[in-house]
Amino acid sequence: MTVSPTVRRRRIARELRQLRERAGMTLDVAARQLDMSKSNLSRIENAQIGIKPRDVRAALALYEVTGVDAEALIEIARGAQQRGWWQNYSDVLPEWFEFYVGLEAEAESLRTYEAESVPGLLQTEAYAREMFRRTAGEEGLERKVAARLRRQEVLHRDSPRVELSVVLNEAVLLRPVGGPAVMAEQLTHMARVARSPNVTCYVLPFSAGGHPAMSTPYVILTFADAADNSVVYLDNLTVGLALEEAGHVRGYTLVHEELCRMALDPERSLARLEEASRHFA
Repeated sequence: MTVSPTVRRRRIARELRQLRERAGMTLDVAARQLDMSKSNLSRIENAQIGIKPRDVRAALALYEVTGVDAEALIEIARGAQQRGWWQNYSDVLPEWFEFYVGLEAEAESLRTYEAESVPGLLQTEAYAREMFRRTAGEEGLERKVAARLRRQEVLHRDSPRVELSVVLNEAVLLRPVGGPAVMAEQLTHMARVARSPNVTCYVLPFSAGGHPAMSTPYVILTFADAADNSVVYLDNLTVGLALEEAGHVRGYTLVHEELCRMALDPERSLARLEEASRHFA
């Protein structure tokens, strides 16, 4: 199983915040006792920056957490200090997207809706290259493509593979990104991946009419360890947003379930993908 430092950092952040609140300490009081600024402690508790194991040990002593519980959290903090493969691409991956990739690397399931383009995990090299060229220009192009293809390893790993549920607006199948040859290859590839036991693909046809995700694509990430809460991730060209409150996750989960009901079933969706690929051949 992949051990993502991003997921570890997020868990430590949540545990430290809960322990501080349980101890009845404000950010101001705890920060002074730990000899750090209030802003730094706030950023640690919001997983915006990491914290060294020795500082975790000091925080746990302050909150009167000892023994096995303390050592388990310190071990998680050590894991959060490791480097993820995506950090080797920090020259082309913005920090906000590195955070997402770190979550994706350890997710047990991903549920996503895309309105305009093929999801990154299902893109061919040629399609990905054209997407980056159109949305971000030529700078760092090949490095960006390499990082996108590296992300796709989560679908094929053995320990265990992520479960992927994708709902595609029918427009994704019809928009000729990169020209007919690129699209034919992309759609054929997507149909092949959709046959994998851990991938379920739904096509939402135009005939379905209006639907509850018309305003935004999304990804819902869940994790094998119950201690790691699910996340809804939204992004655009310049920023990403992670929603962690249970109400947000529940709302998007209901939306995804509704989209799956409105879409063609997986068998008919596969047939629609194959039909679309022949259109571009």
